[in-house]
Amino acid sequence: MKKDNVKELQELLINVGLKIAKRGEGALFVVGDVDYDTLVAQSVKSFNVLKNPKLLESLALMDGAVVMDKKGKMKAYGAMIKNRGKVFRNFGTRHSAGLNAAEDDNLVVLVSEEDKKVRILKDGKMIMQIDAMQKNVEKSVHQAVNALESLGAGTLGALGTSLLVPSLGIYLVPGIVIFGSVYYVGRKIHKRFSRKT
Repeated sequence: MKKDNVKELQELLINVGLKIAKRGEGALFVVGDVDYDTLVAQSVKSFNVLKNPKLLESLALMDGAVVMDKKGKMKAYGAMIKNRGKVFRNFGTRHSAGLNAAEDDNLVVLVSEEDKKVRILKDGKMIMQIDAMQKNVEKSVHQAVNALESLGAGTLGALGTSLLVPSLGIYLVPGIVIFGSVYYVGRKIHKRFSRKT
């Protein structure tokens, strides 16, 4: 799939997620290959989510995840992600399902109904969090997607150095927090140090 199409899919999922979050509802989108069982009969035929975002939004409101391939073709909705044993501490089952699905280069866009945040997970980690209640946050989605692409390339330069907090490895844009590799290395070191004391 062309890089522009990947970015378009990511932008669509985040924007649909923000709409859902603002209403205080939750959803889970999984892009890639993941093991799942369906919770509901699959009466809606597979379609390209880029061409019908309204239908995508409707399907996302059902229990379970909407699973699609990297080209944006919906594979299943109302899907229960098979557990790989990972738990997203201090959050509910949707977050744990998202964490389990975020392996093997899959992209997960998780919408939390409790705190009205959209979380993006990849490589078994949360890499971005967007506050749906931040005023005009939709205007920053394109920048956020550019940052996602730079994360995939191993660099965090898409948003500009003025927005980087190097000591924490976190980018700050109004309503958007991006967790870089320095953040996760710091957390691991802190955990190890805490166990020894």
